[in-house]
Amino acid sequence: MTTAAPLVFALPKGRILEEALPLLEKAGIVPEADFFNKASRALSFATNRPDVKLIRVRAFDVATFVAHGAAHAGVVGSDVIDEFDYADLYAPVDLNIGHCRLSVAEPVTMVESGANARESHARVATKYPNLTRRHFEKLGVQAEVVKLNGAMELAPSLGLASRIVDLVSTGRTLKENGLVETSQILPVSARLIVNRAALKTDSARLGALVDAFRALATERQAA
Repeated sequence: MTTAAPLVFALPKGRILEEALPLLEKAGIVPEADFFNKASRALSFATNRPDVKLIRVRAFDVATFVAHGAAHAGVVGSDVIDEFDYADLYAPVDLNIGHCRLSVAEPVTMVESGANARESHARVATKYPNLTRRHFEKLGVQAEVVKLNGAMELAPSLGLASRIVDLVSTGRTLKENGLVETSQILPVSARLIVNRAALKTDSARLGALVDAFRALATERQAA
């Protein structure tokens, strides 16, 4: 009898991870001790289940690993799902964690003067080029996107862009950098994602995983 290969479950580094781990544990998956060792450079980890292993990667890479079948399932923000829109990615469960919003922000001085409101062309710094272009197209504004992976708030003050598009939670970072949120593109929460082909070929294990997370999400909503 051939033993099935372990399911690979991808988790994102950063803001969602801490909220996702208790859900993972309630679903019956507990990472090995080295997962919690901040000095460790490991990216792949065993769990209490011999048929499940974890990988910890950047949030955008979670979607790529799952969409291409290198990982079978994972947890990622809906912002990443909407940005890439992978056909092979199935997002069956809103986990009701990792809440924030993807928003446009501008320098306070420009908002007060109304300068940006008159633009038909905008240079925007973001790591979400697709969502950004679609948003500004709806407004009749041509967006020239400057792709950044971090330190977005510096772009307007250094003349790199007139606006930014980024995730916003409390708005504190924007305020500290002289920026103000001017519009919301979409609300964001973390989702369970599954590779569609893997779900068909390994429906018993992945289906049970989806059911477990769906039950946990329903429980959180009812609380």
